[in-house]
Amino acid sequence: MHPYLLFQTADTTASYFPLVLQVLIAVGLVAFLMAATHWLGPKRRTSDKLQNFTSGIDTHGDARQPMAIKYFLTAILFVLFDVEVIFFYPYAVNFRELGWDGFWAVLLFVGFFLCGFLYIIRKGALNWEE
Repeated sequence: MHPYLLFQTADTTASYFPLVLQVLIAVGLVAFLMAATHWLGPKRRTSDKLQNFTSGIDTHGDARQPMAIKYFLTAILFVLFDVEVIFFYPYAVNFRELGWDGFWAVLLFVGFFLCGFLYIIRKGALNWEE
């Protein structure tokens, strides 16, 4: 038997040793550096450093102001119909190989999304005047 074939059938757990060693060294180095900076770094707790960072702009009021749900609904609908367009790319690339079966499948796909779009319009999800 060839010696190379004997090497291939050897225990595969030994081949993971360099990877495990590298991960352990990386995790150990990160832990050591974080601990070293925590222990050796300066600890000056002044009132200015303990305040929240506000980019130099004075805070006023409550940060929890209500937003119109129409904004979020329009954003989600945009993502939904934008993702729909992504599914047309594989069909456009392979439309000759897919033949009529692929055509009818894509037509059914468009039909489902058209029904959803008509439902959205009927429910008034895109009316911003209200």
